[in-house]
Amino acid sequence: MLLERIYDEDLAQASYFIGCQARGEAIVVDPRRDVDVYLDLAAQHNMRIVATTETHIHADYLSGTRELAARSGAQMYVSDEGGADWRYGNGFASAVKLKHGHRIQLGNISLEAVHTPGHTPEHLSFLVTDGAQASAAGFMLTGDFVFVGDVGRPDLLDEAAGFRDTRFQGAKDLFASLRDRFLTLSDYVQVLPAHGSGSACGKALGAIPATTVGYERNFSWWSTYLENDDEQGFIDELLSGQPDAHAYFRRMKFENREGPAVLGEIAALEEYAAEDLQAELAEDRVIFVDTRHNTLVHAGTVERSLNVPGIEKAASFVAWVYDPQREDRPLVLLAADQSEAEALRDHFIRVGVDTVRGYMTSLDGLPLVKPRVLPPQELDGTERTVLLDVRNKTEYGSGHIAGALQLSGGRVLWNLDQLPDPEVGPIVSYCQSGVRNSVVASALRRAGYDVAELEGSFAGWLAAGNSPEREADPETSVTA
Repeated sequence: MLLERIYDEDLAQASYFIGCQARGEAIVVDPRRDVDVYLDLAAQHNMRIVATTETHIHADYLSGTRELAARSGAQMYVSDEGGADWRYGNGFASAVKLKHGHRIQLGNISLEAVHTPGHTPEHLSFLVTDGAQASAAGFMLTGDFVFVGDVGRPDLLDEAAGFRDTRFQGAKDLFASLRDRFLTLSDYVQVLPAHGSGSACGKALGAIPATTVGYERNFSWWSTYLENDDEQGFIDELLSGQPDAHAYFRRMKFENREGPAVLGEIAALEEYAAEDLQAELAEDRVIFVDTRHNTLVHAGTVERSLNVPGIEKAASFVAWVYDPQREDRPLVLLAADQSEAEALRDHFIRVGVDTVRGYMTSLDGLPLVKPRVLPPQELDGTERTVLLDVRNKTEYGSGHIAGALQLSGGRVLWNLDQLPDPEVGPIVSYCQSGVRNSVVASALRRAGYDVAELEGSFAGWLAAGNSPEREADPETSVTA
């Protein structure tokens, strides 16, 4: 058996390529949308991808199941659990619908679908048996059910998809899934989750890639609650302190249920000359994306551009500032060369931003503006309508500037009603170090707001000798 983990550091997301070397057949579980990595792996190992599946209807990235099936001819398999509200839509009409206990066979390898609701109602995990070596499962692909040191959060349907109070039933379902599906397995079963540290799908995910049933049984935070059959204690602990859910999760959830658009062959990117870009910007036909660090952006950038700094978090940040359901202008990227521009585009399409048209390798010849930056020592004397903290609510709760409104970066553009009208007056904004703040501030400026970024953000303000307020004020916390 060949088992490869493909990990996207940007979205902290893992997919799995599993192949039977005897038959030359492979399946991909939880694929991302830029699928060349799986096709290249198949070619490298002289295999055909004959199947593709996913553990659940994802919220944090756009699924590549349909894309991979279209490119490889693979049969799609998706969950048929969870009830009518969580059945896959027309985009998956040709998919095999999986119930608990269904097996997918690839030569000597079998994947058994295990219904593990909690994170979502339709969630499946997959028990993997390598029949050439063993008669019982040795691996479990747990998706967003069990992570290293944590379990999937059950509140995303409320926080990101507009449902109401589903978190409580989800937490109960998760307790039952752990008790009846997970802890009944042998300790040696290796656990391969869909996310690692940095994902918003849990609150305490470990940074190592895998764990075992036995390790989680003995050392996870939730094991004592299961051992004592303390369902309510488990629910209370699980639902407390979860990180903010990004607003774009809602779009991901519904697109993934109905079936993401299949991209097929992607057009080559156009390299723009300064005069051509300037003409299109003047008529507001394109949006420029400045991909530099905020310190360079502050020295001068294209007016009304969006700041998506670097490739490391490109998917996450572009989803904060560009909503394809509201915006149809194509994007032009600042990139070192065509290769870097294409890599950025790949990250963008992972969250359904499919409108990258071209790139520029320099700002030479373009008129630039300097975003307003406010030194910490001038904060108290500066007129403002809102002091905006764009960090997560957990960061805010551990210390913030007195009077600040908390509205995390991934939710700002979906909660503009929480801010005063743009014509009323300026906003002063900050994050921890300035990176996230620059991203959010660029989007607010494009939306017409007058924004001053606090120089050095919260860290700079602390370094200037100021003392934070440490109790979170529930009146200043916003939920979408």
